[in-house]
Amino acid sequence: MEAIAWSEGKVVLLDQSRLPFEETYIEIEDHEAMAQAIRQMRVRGAPALGIAAAYGVALAARSAVSQGRAPLAAAEEAAAVLDSTRPTARNLRWAIERVLDAVRAAPDDAIPAAALAQARRIHEEEREANREIGRLGAALISDGAHVLTHCNAGALATAGYGTALGVLRTAWEQGKRLHVFVDETRPLLQGARLTAWELRQWRIPFTLIVDAAAGSLMRRGAVSCIVVGADRIAANGDVANKVGTYPLAVLAKENGVPFYVAAPSGTIDLALPQGDEIPIEERAPEEVTSVADRRIAPEGVEAFNPAFDVTPHRYVSAIITERGIVREPYDEGLARLLAVRAATKG
Repeated sequence: MEAIAWSEGKVVLLDQSRLPFEETYIEIEDHEAMAQAIRQMRVRGAPALGIAAAYGVALAARSAVSQGRAPLAAAEEAAAVLDSTRPTARNLRWAIERVLDAVRAAPDDAIPAAALAQARRIHEEEREANREIGRLGAALISDGAHVLTHCNAGALATAGYGTALGVLRTAWEQGKRLHVFVDETRPLLQGARLTAWELRQWRIPFTLIVDAAAGSLMRRGAVSCIVVGADRIAANGDVANKVGTYPLAVLAKENGVPFYVAAPSGTIDLALPQGDEIPIEERAPEEVTSVADRRIAPEGVEAFNPAFDVTPHRYVSAIITERGIVREPYDEGLARLLAVRAATKG
């Protein structure tokens, strides 16, 4: 299940806006088309956004040569456009910065190849990170667990395996009996459309619920743990994720349910001391006032549509990364984890 792939000088995306009804692939040939695909949620999920943006910069560098333009300038211009598309997602900027570092270190005639090589390297590293997150996180999932998840942090949102769903997928592949509760995830219904679609592909038993039903399930003792992804993690362990995550975490704390966050280390932003400094993207009000392009609210109704919310670290039981599982104190653990990653990459 590949949501994004490089093929013959183009990026091929599985159009997530059409799932689960149509499995349609689109070809992206320049960074402007990639930026539009990102804004329109045709590709989404923090790790996948990083991969897509990296390829977008590579496309710009390659196109510049045929257009007689300086590839470095083209890459930097594309980076600025792509960086503005989804401001909350740390992986997007992290991947762009890596590609820019690679092209700035390369001779002019080698810039297109350097950009593509770095983008492909990021893609492969994310694929490996997904697998390791799944392996480490599966140890937290008991046999017979009933696990609740929010939004979609599976193969579609990543490099083809998943973060939060990757943990559940690995546990299932290990032979653990699971049942997953899937929040529908208003307003764009990523849980109902995408997570449900993925779980059916893997034949993992699940039940779709409205977002507001999660609290009552926890109060009844029906939820063993919660596993979600993340779009940005601050230095103190505060987590930005799809809107609706924060109330889940508060309810989990009240009901004694472990709340786990699964994300690659590229999601961690040590430059931001706390979650209140994470930029929160606000999207079009029509996403709230309509469902599947059909208006459900009266004309003229105002809508507030933040795409994400921030969960303070005190509600997080553990953060699962490919480099290890981090618990309180998060400021020390996350800094140590990134220091190890930097030393490993040398």
